[in-house]
Amino acid sequence: MSVLIITIFALGYIAIALEHKIKLNKAASALITGVLCWVVYIVFMPDKQIINEQLTGHLGELSGILFFLLSAMTIVELIDSHDGFNIITDRITETNKRSLIWIVGFITFFLSAILDNLTTTIVMISLLRKLIKDDKDRLFFVGTVVIAANAGGAWSPIGDVTTTMLWIGGQITAFKIMGKLILPSLVCLVVPLTFISFKLSGKVERTENINSTQRTSLPEKEQKIVLFSGISVLILVPVFKALTNLPPYMGILFGLGILWIITEVLHWSKDEENKHNLSVVHALHKIDTSTILFFLGILIAISALQSTGILMKLAHFMTVSIGNESIVVISIGLLSSIVDNVPIVAAVQGMYDLTQYPTDHFFWEFLAYCAGTGGSALIIGSAAGVAAMGMEKINFFWYLKKISWLALIGFFSGAFVYILQDLILH
Repeated sequence: MSVLIITIFALGYIAIALEHKIKLNKAASALITGVLCWVVYIVFMPDKQIINEQLTGHLGELSGILFFLLSAMTIVELIDSHDGFNIITDRITETNKRSLIWIVGFITFFLSAILDNLTTTIVMISLLRKLIKDDKDRLFFVGTVVIAANAGGAWSPIGDVTTTMLWIGGQITAFKIMGKLILPSLVCLVVPLTFISFKLSGKVERTENINSTQRTSLPEKEQKIVLFSGISVLILVPVFKALTNLPPYMGILFGLGILWIITEVLHWSKDEENKHNLSVVHALHKIDTSTILFFLGILIAISALQSTGILMKLAHFMTVSIGNESIVVISIGLLSSIVDNVPIVAAVQGMYDLTQYPTDHFFWEFLAYCAGTGGSALIIGSAAGVAAMGMEKINFFWYLKKISWLALIGFFSGAFVYILQDLILH
């Protein structure tokens, strides 16, 4: 059974990678892969009821991610329809590619620590569409955003799901993880940025200069209200989670509801034709639903690997066969570029208790870094990468050829800095 499920997962992975060659949308490949993995699982198991209960439990977790993604994309579309991002892009006057990519990288890095890597990626890609007209130029910037978002999320307890898991689980503390990982995470970004900046030359052509006639005639006051309300909703999601102990998707759904009311009140007196393009309903129509379905298919497939115990066995095998703590954690980070880092980290949390590795131990902190940044090695290795792939239609092999090696250099550079830093501090 396990061999068959792994084979289906591998074939599905190949189909996603070869999307442009076989001319089959990656969302279709992901959905078929996910469902077939569960079909095989339930066929080989005598107790069908337990399998259905496992699937229902996983869908409860997955729906949280999907609703979060849906809400974040809707908020971003709503800000965009009100030309809110123009307030930011009008202030970014730099057109030199080398300078601009450093600006974009650092904004993404620090924004990801405040929001999270997924939301930050969605916001930054929306900004890049305003800043850069040429699709080929923009792809390098989007690749940088994926690396920067994952690096920025790793050093913050609310920036990445796996870091949050370790924080909630008591393996790390907020201030220690921020102090210990900010330098390695920064190196993880700076090294690839240095290489990328040498590849770029010339100036970018701004989208607004070409399509300035397409701007809305909204007063700047309304643009600012929607922009700052939307950004505030995104930033306050972690606060909502801390205050209520409810999952993040509840916070962003609540925020979307508030933003919905704000926009309705803003355009109360307008006629229906003018109001429609500025409504949440219109924003929902503009969302790329195939990206959400792609997410669903990938996550369903990975949940099957988790339920069958394949991921647990893999984590255990790596720990026993490798032995060395640093190499084990680095391997887990690289593995997270193929399968989701969340179940892998969850498996590791279950294998080791706090008596073996106490809170803020080298092992947990290094795991937070590697699991958070290792996914950048492949475009479908992180939530940020999957979102970027869906929004910008990035070719799997283009990313593999142009960005993966840069992400790996950054990953290993940051890992070296963390190990060196730990040796010096101890």
